[in-house]
Amino acid sequence: MFTSIILFVVILSVLVFVHEFGHFIVAKKSGMKVEEFGFGFPPRAFSIRRGGTEYSINWIPLGGFVRIKGESGDSRHETDSFASKPAWKRFLVLIAGVTMNFVLAAVLLTAGFVVGLPTALDEDLPNGAVVSDQRMLAMTVASDSPASAAKIVAGDEIVSLDARTFESAKDARDYIATNGDAGIDVVIKKEDGEFVSSRIASADIESVGVHGFGVGLVNTGLVSFPVHLAAVHGVASAWSYTAEVARSFVDLIKNLVVSQSVSVDLSGPVGIAVMTGQVADMGAVYVLQFAALLSVNLAVVNVLPFPALDGGRILFLFIEVIRRKAVNHRVEAVVHNTGFALLMVLVILVTYRDFVKFGGQMWGAVKSLVGA
Repeated sequence: MFTSIILFVVILSVLVFVHEFGHFIVAKKSGMKVEEFGFGFPPRAFSIRRGGTEYSINWIPLGGFVRIKGESGDSRHETDSFASKPAWKRFLVLIAGVTMNFVLAAVLLTAGFVVGLPTALDEDLPNGAVVSDQRMLAMTVASDSPASAAKIVAGDEIVSLDARTFESAKDARDYIATNGDAGIDVVIKKEDGEFVSSRIASADIESVGVHGFGVGLVNTGLVSFPVHLAAVHGVASAWSYTAEVARSFVDLIKNLVVSQSVSVDLSGPVGIAVMTGQVADMGAVYVLQFAALLSVNLAVVNVLPFPALDGGRILFLFIEVIRRKAVNHRVEAVVHNTGFALLMVLVILVTYRDFVKFGGQMWGAVKSLVGA
């Protein structure tokens, strides 16, 4: 668990650094004075000043920031301030962090496709794809299903059904549909390499309203491309990830408004740290893919039109363009500060929920460190 936390901090630090570097470099190129480029959150460990900018390293490594002169609407009459620049330049500065996170995701996925990236194989692959380590995995397992009763969990490899192997997940699903009622001898391979055999019979599964094993199967493999094609598919996959994450956020917001319910499982820093450890156990290429997904999530979250986020500041910029008059900077500051406070409350609530869910694992890690 301790290693998972360290790896999570490293990944998050890289994602935040890239995001803030986007704001930093575009602000500099736009003639704005960057007063501070901070890595981590205060209290400050140390800092140096170069070219009018203070570069600081802070003790809390879960974040970072860029402080640009006039970003709160003040210093409007000083030519090196954010507020004095035309709207299009300010927009470029605000969107630069999100853009850099997308670029980082594309770079990570490109690197993954060079060495071989985990990919679902149930659809035809593009020309030039090379597949290795092909496996059939349990993608989802219903909690009240025969598969769950047999201790199958998401990520387990389905080795055989009645001593038969299958080329595709569709063929395996068809075999279960035809023979499942009589019972099937299933051999699975756990993530630790252990092989487990179980006899499973189909049943009615109330939670998902189907008759079967209650396991979602997917055929996967490591897919690689030549370098020039890896770059193309890296960008395409980053865009696909972005669209899927954005769709999930739309569904989340819609469900909150319509039914006052949350249809997805939210995780905060603790939950993501635990997931990082689980991904790390699967191999370095899975960490690359996970980091790319986190980078896309960071981009989508930041572009949401919510106060204190980049998207919230862009929203105020659009209001200014429509009104042809800037919103009072004190009013905007109050709105952003309120939004930030609400975000912190949400983070605390989600983190508390993570502690309840993963507290046992964390306590075990602490005990192992102190030798208890």
